[in-house]
Amino acid sequence: MLGYRTDLALETVTGLQEKPRITEHHRGKYFQITEIIIPDDTAGRSLGKPAGRYITLESAPLSGFSDQYEQMAMELAGEIRALLPDDNNYNNKYNNNNSILVAGLGNANITPDALGVRVTEKILATRHLQKELQDDDFLKQLRPVSVIAGGVLGQTGIESAEFLQAIAGLVKPAAILAIDALACSDLERLGTTIQIADTGIAPGSGVANHRKALNQENFGVPVIGIGVPTVIGIRSIAENLSENITGDCYQIPESFSGMMVTPRDVDRLISQSAYILACGINLALHPTLKYTDVAGF
Repeated sequence: MLGYRTDLALETVTGLQEKPRITEHHRGKYFQITEIIIPDDTAGRSLGKPAGRYITLESAPLSGFSDQYEQMAMELAGEIRALLPDDNNYNNKYNNNNSILVAGLGNANITPDALGVRVTEKILATRHLQKELQDDDFLKQLRPVSVIAGGVLGQTGIESAEFLQAIAGLVKPAAILAIDALACSDLERLGTTIQIADTGIAPGSGVANHRKALNQENFGVPVIGIGVPTVIGIRSIAENLSENITGDCYQIPESFSGMMVTPRDVDRLISQSAYILACGINLALHPTLKYTDVAGF
């Protein structure tokens, strides 16, 4: 694999003949979970990834229905929760608190790019319940959570990073969860994979539309990037198929080389992926809740 246009750290590692110094851990019961730890930026330079933790969860196609949603959501929640700041360590540029800002990136009008927006529609927002969170025995167990979906630069004229920096300055979160659609370079990971990274997210990087990164360096608080690959480049498809059939790589005409392809059932993929991600995020942010409490959002 030549590693064309991918947001997945697992694919950049797989595609290298000589791997940099990384640490891999494998676990998971309902997902096949691989955690890649890149210890420093020198090790990550050949991957095009900053130092940090990249957790990949692989499953059957997320567009399908499963009788294991509860178990999958709980397993996903555990992986997200492990990257959240410690409850007793919220020193950041804004304030000492345990609030979280959940940001949905992407364009709701373009289905393959609508994942982040769809997820935010199902997140339990609690920041506005400040008095209730203090006075009610059940609600006081919930973390203050803010939710925002701001659109893309072409719609608003504002970079996602600029927009979110303004919002973060107001709500003063301890950490930010940024959800976005991703690109992959392996057909088998299209719509079957979830990536979580403590390095944040770079909107548009997988489709050669690089925008300002959402990360701790730019925001002053931890930024956890979460996404599902919903598109793949046509060059990657040609490489996947031709190598499997002939062992040679078919050369795509230059006029088609920038095309991105999405699954036929992308509507269901976005819907089902948004559901499982939202369940996992809600359970991660509010450990006292059960799957039945969040499944109806």
